[in-house]
Amino acid sequence: MLEKIKGIEERYNEINKNLMEVGNNYKLATQLAKERAELEPIIKIIKEYKSARNQLKEANEILHMNDQELVELAKAEIHDLEPKIQELEQRIRTLLLPKDPRDERSVIMEIRAGAGGDEAGIFAADLFRMYSRYAEKRGWHVEILSQNETGVGGFKEISFLIKGKGAYSRLKYESGVHRVQRVPVTESQGRIHTSTATVAVLAEVDDVEINIPASDIKMDVYKSAGAGGQNVQKNATAVRLTHLPTGIVVQCQDERSQLQNRTRAMSILKARLFEIEEEKRNKEIAADRRSQIGTGERSEKIRTYNYPQSRITDHRINLSLYNLQSVMDGDIDPFIDELSTKDQAQRLAALGLEA
Repeated sequence: MLEKIKGIEERYNEINKNLMEVGNNYKLATQLAKERAELEPIIKIIKEYKSARNQLKEANEILHMNDQELVELAKAEIHDLEPKIQELEQRIRTLLLPKDPRDERSVIMEIRAGAGGDEAGIFAADLFRMYSRYAEKRGWHVEILSQNETGVGGFKEISFLIKGKGAYSRLKYESGVHRVQRVPVTESQGRIHTSTATVAVLAEVDDVEINIPASDIKMDVYKSAGAGGQNVQKNATAVRLTHLPTGIVVQCQDERSQLQNRTRAMSILKARLFEIEEEKRNKEIAADRRSQIGTGERSEKIRTYNYPQSRITDHRINLSLYNLQSVMDGDIDPFIDELSTKDQAQRLAALGLEA
């Protein structure tokens, strides 16, 4: 860690020197100023850390003096400094972790009913409500991109945008299979059923980040149909995009115009393709977060919602809470916080920065 600290300090000093010599090269000056601003938080903590270490060294030297009063003062100072230094070390380790450039982005979430028939679709709707409530609590905006209703208050699938700074950093741990155990409303004999829904979390992608050749896309248009025959469009406004190289299919029908539906479908398609590229890149990295904590594997069972016992269990961190209704109302931070902590610890260990 000390070697990494030394490298950061050298780079910070180099940036300051270059800024003094940059002259009229405003583009370079902007780049250097941005890099310096990114380094300043860790530089501040490094200075505080080094100062505390120097104070600890001086206090330890006083312990060998004959002045008993000074020795007692030194012992008290050491008692305060040691935990402070440990805390600063941990903060530095955390700041040394490579940042995921997607963390500050908004997200596109896709929920699909899995095994369980109508009950799986109802559970998918429950999960959509849970994430909507969570977004509301954090001041984020939810926008439905496409939906396919079951007719019994559920969804076969629903895609939606959660727009807010840092949404991906919190919700990226939600990808995977969610399982529910409860008595379905359609069950007449009171038997507990197990159903599933799949959640995918995709970082929203800017147009400049991924370019899809027009020749790679097949577009079909058709008339959209609402639930129960309502809101049926007379014109062909619904859009289905097929990405020919991968076979990925995206469809949108909720907007009034074909152009709006095509734009929404393209945003989802780009997010999916970007996620595929990120997963390929991450698999080449030994410290890949996804292989360690399991965020992003759609086939992986990550959480069980047990209604009879009011228990929610996250299987990745072996954490069970008994406040199911609160969680379904959007109180999912306890799980996200624990998953983030575990993720951080594993990445620190992979980089050789663990305590």
